[in-house]
Amino acid sequence: MRGVWTVEAVRAAEAELMRTLPEGALMQRAAAGLANRCTRLLDGVYGKRVVLLVGGGNNGGDALYAGARLAGRGAWVEAVLLDAESAHAGGLAALRRSGGRASADAESPSSADLIVDGIVGLGGRGGLRANAANLADQADRSAALCVAVDLPSGVLADSGAVPGAAFRADVTVTFGCMKPGLVVGGGQALAGVVDVVDIGLAPHLGPQIAQVPDAGDIADWLPEPGPMDDKYTRGVVGLASGSAAYGGAAVLSVGGAVHGFAGMVRYAGHAAEAVRSRWPEVVVSEGGPGDAGRVQAWVVGPGLGTDDEAERVVHDVLATDVPVLVDADGLTVLARHPEWVRDRAADTLLTPHDREFSRLAGDVGDDRIAAARRAAGDLRATVLLKGEATVISSPGGEVAVVASGLPWLATAGSGDVLSGLAGSLLAAGLPPLRAATVAAFLHGLAGRLASDGGPISAGDVLDAVPDAARTVRG
Repeated sequence: MRGVWTVEAVRAAEAELMRTLPEGALMQRAAAGLANRCTRLLDGVYGKRVVLLVGGGNNGGDALYAGARLAGRGAWVEAVLLDAESAHAGGLAALRRSGGRASADAESPSSADLIVDGIVGLGGRGGLRANAANLADQADRSAALCVAVDLPSGVLADSGAVPGAAFRADVTVTFGCMKPGLVVGGGQALAGVVDVVDIGLAPHLGPQIAQVPDAGDIADWLPEPGPMDDKYTRGVVGLASGSAAYGGAAVLSVGGAVHGFAGMVRYAGHAAEAVRSRWPEVVVSEGGPGDAGRVQAWVVGPGLGTDDEAERVVHDVLATDVPVLVDADGLTVLARHPEWVRDRAADTLLTPHDREFSRLAGDVGDDRIAAARRAAGDLRATVLLKGEATVISSPGGEVAVVASGLPWLATAGSGDVLSGLAGSLLAAGLPPLRAATVAAFLHGLAGRLASDGGPISAGDVLDAVPDAARTVRG
């Protein structure tokens, strides 16, 4: 599990740490870590051409000192100074002493083996200026390996928003800890592989804003049936989904539950024949949720419609005393009656995409973590805000970010699979934040396994869920 900290928390930790170190020692730690990562990425640096894109301040200083170390190991290093007057004096001198070159009108970086982005650091407040944007574009179109220092320039560190031109990295070498801009928003896609260099901040960091689980965490959280378990003790999940018009939503959401971790699945809705035909192991009720029998969790909403009957179904499910996941049409209904969630004693998990979120809690805006926390606190429910990087917040403000997915998952029916999978985890006894986190991780991984670089359907994702679970188990 990797923690995520805001810029304010990072700055405070750096200030505490620097009081215990000689002047300049913290920057030297960062530069050494950056240089070592670059050396490994290039499989040795002797004779390699390295171009540093250098802005003012400490971010540029990190790049210059790292460049000096690479030049000392035999690399041909050239720094492009975007503002020569504000370039870090100590780093610039070190680079030149080591045999590196620096100028404001250096050659195009397109023929480099490695391009290092030291343009703007954590304090960046907007898109790149024209000259920096031009260099970032040349780097993106080159064959060079592109490495960002701490955060891709042009990305807002606390939100991941990208308000203009920005640097696209293959690898981001970040110092001390993860920052929000590396895991959410457009910044997540621009950061590439994120490599955290330990510079000694950990003892000084305050509360984290979010956590990012890895496959090992997910494996630890997966429900594991014991020798004395039966289908009932493993949990029973009920689904009120689908309609005459949207029978596929029922088939997909029920399929997500069948491939999930509950011991039994019950279905109550108007797509009974479609569900029975595709999933003969499911107990199908021709009546409403009240006739379906006892369950440990409900999923309501996918393909349900938004008419008066759908409204009654959503109300009745939320009136039960078990955890409920609300998705899709159920969220549209709920936007008209938010008190149905706020007044519940049992847990509720809401799984909106951005447009559904806006109906429930206002525009998402640039800061997705803040938006999910705001909505979860206001609605007194766990909120799973869908996206390539999915943000999940508990009502108390605990946040997990899952970035196992890929853009191909933005396809019709994919969310129905996710809702059924998450509902099965609720029925198996996982608390809402953990159920949502595990489901989002497995769903994203299933998408990657199914895609293999190409487009996928929701059915492809559904079929790959068991493989995703086996993969995280090792």
